[in-house]
Amino acid sequence: MPSGAGEAAHGEEGTASVELVAAVPFLLLAVLAAAQIALAGQAFWSAGVAARAGARAALVGGDASDAARSALPPAMRAGAKVVEEDGVGVRVEVPRLLPSLPPLRVEAKSALEPGDG
Repeated sequence: MPSGAGEAAHGEEGTASVELVAAVPFLLLAVLAAAQIALAGQAFWSAGVAARAGARAALVGGDASDAARSALPPAMRAGAKVVEEDGVGVRVEVPRLLPSLPPLRVEAKSALEPGDG
């Protein structure tokens, strides 16, 4: 092996480690963003389920607000807002992974007529 090739390879030792250390913050940021988007989706899904439960309760003469709140996960119940106007609307705050993120709320509405499921 020529001596120049060995010296060139020797000068690049540790380059992969430096590149990995530089890339780790970006990878963590991507994972954090994906997890926050998943939490937003879960909050929207939960609001929809709660709105439908509230609409069903209203259809049969029950308390729509209580039914909607009980359909929410326990962590979302306290800050939930239930509106009974043209159906049932449920607004919940999206859980934040970092407290410094701005608050975000999602809302879902549902209305049922006699004969609907």
